[in-house]
Amino acid sequence: MGKPTGFMEFGRETPKSKAPKDRINEYKEIYLEFADDKVKQQSSRCMDCGVPFCHNGCPLGNNIPDFNDAVYAQNWEYAIEILSATNNFPEFTGRICPAPCEGSCVLGINKPPVTIELIEKTIAEKAFEMGLIKATIPDVRTGKKVAVIGSGPAGLAAAAQLNKAGHWVTVFERDDKIGGLLMYGIPDFKLEKWVVDRRVKVMEEEGIVFKTNVNVGVDISGSDLMSQFDSIVLCTGSTVPRDLPIPGRNLKGVHFAMDFLTQQNNRVTGGRRGMWKEDILATEKNVVVIGGGDTGSDCVGTSNRHKATSVTQIELLTQPPSERASDNPWPLWPMILRTSSSHEEGADRNWCMHTKEFIGDEQGNLTGIKVVKIEWQLDKQTGRSSFVELPETEKILPCELALLAIGFLHTQKSGLVQELNLSLDERGNVKCNNYQSSVNKVFAAGDSRRGQSLVVWAISEGREAARAVDTYLMGTSTLESKDDSLINVSRIA
Repeated sequence: MGKPTGFMEFGRETPKSKAPKDRINEYKEIYLEFADDKVKQQSSRCMDCGVPFCHNGCPLGNNIPDFNDAVYAQNWEYAIEILSATNNFPEFTGRICPAPCEGSCVLGINKPPVTIELIEKTIAEKAFEMGLIKATIPDVRTGKKVAVIGSGPAGLAAAAQLNKAGHWVTVFERDDKIGGLLMYGIPDFKLEKWVVDRRVKVMEEEGIVFKTNVNVGVDISGSDLMSQFDSIVLCTGSTVPRDLPIPGRNLKGVHFAMDFLTQQNNRVTGGRRGMWKEDILATEKNVVVIGGGDTGSDCVGTSNRHKATSVTQIELLTQPPSERASDNPWPLWPMILRTSSSHEEGADRNWCMHTKEFIGDEQGNLTGIKVVKIEWQLDKQTGRSSFVELPETEKILPCELALLAIGFLHTQKSGLVQELNLSLDERGNVKCNNYQSSVNKVFAAGDSRRGQSLVVWAISEGREAARAVDTYLMGTSTLESKDDSLINVSRIA
């Protein structure tokens, strides 16, 4: 425990951000530098609890009290050793994770929780700066070859772990750059792409082969993969978006959120341009984002950078409370109202609003959205909630660009999944037993197996799938499991 009285002496503090009026003119990360002594103070707030609930809150089982202790001692080598034992990519999670560990922090019972996400990012950046993160080539190669399909966080984590076990790993990506969701789904103002490229370079030096512009199932068949590799790991994500089949859906100006975000990320990174039929731009348009989650928030921030005339975000569900409700106690994830950096930049947020119809002109262009206020009602017999429309609340919002940010249904079934005849679960994802699909040598991880989820869960899935693959290939595995996340590491004196 770095400083026994730290949690009483220091309050929670995080880096300040650039002013909204300035940051909407660029696609750079928005946070300013945070001094080392302030990070040390924040690490000292960790109480080194007898039962550290943050372990349980973290999908990776990160050994949080120990790396906080190392940060307080300014022992960055030990800090990255502890953190890397459970998390392959702390530079990603330290930027874009919603930090469920902080929701389970014991200090959070009656005070603001420890700034775990900030400390993770600082450890990773210090480690890169000091040359502590570098290529580690396996001493022995097994001769086994594994194909990883998809280079998002799950695919990268699986590849890193399988390479660590000594297997020859090839990662196939259908886009022109490695990173999947990290590269093309998350805006640069949250995660600049040099961060992804930097990690990929290390992985290449470790012996992992990356092949871009290869759409597996189209450019290379499943049967060829099966004959060329000893095992296959599907990390193709949950890529089929949930649609909104209401009148006017086919009007020009109604788009899926991910199409909008992917286009802009391509513009910023200099990736494929001209790969889409039309530009999706918010410039000088009234934008309505349908969906109140992180993807919707990213659309708000991107629309503001496009210089939209107005940005409105609507959500079907009730506005969350500002503090935990009685039925949402610690250490559960706090279901509270969150205001993102994108919302700070400007957006009209609406809850309990149902979208009824897209309105257009004679040329087929979107001009407005018909919405109505609703009220949720609980059926005490079934325990299910449903909504009713409130009378005299129907109105038309002016809108020339509507972005559907209402989630994803399941993984893509056409192509490799169908060719290999993989069994699917009731939600349409790859059905697995300990990450192994219905086809012996084929495994799945991340959103393609679990369904739409967090980046930190994808990394956890990739790590666990790698262990399952290693066991399948070798009979046993020395790779770390989440169950072993409470690592036996000695405390710093």
